[in-house]
Amino acid sequence: MSKTRPMLLDESDLEARLRELPAWQRQDQRLTRTLTFRNFADALDFVNRVGKLAEEADHHPDILLHNWNQVTLTLWTHDAGGLTMLDVSLAHKINAITG
Repeated sequence: MSKTRPMLLDESDLEARLRELPAWQRQDQRLTRTLTFRNFADALDFVNRVGKLAEEADHHPDILLHNWNQVTLTLWTHDAGGLTMLDVSLAHKINAITG
């Protein structure tokens, strides 16, 4: 049995859903967010918490830990070639753990 391929969000639906995610930036067919932490350990802890969410959702963002205390997340549904409800849902879950 194969998984159902997620559907790309149409432009009007995507715009409406992005209004619920003001901390996220749209770059073409991807969502990005950069967060700054007090130190490297806090940034790494956050990466691990996002990793747990991603595993639970079976939907994995690109994660970049840079400048010792910054994390940039990039979301898009690879197999759909753009943004789907999987991305919106994971962005909300990530927002919930940012404190």
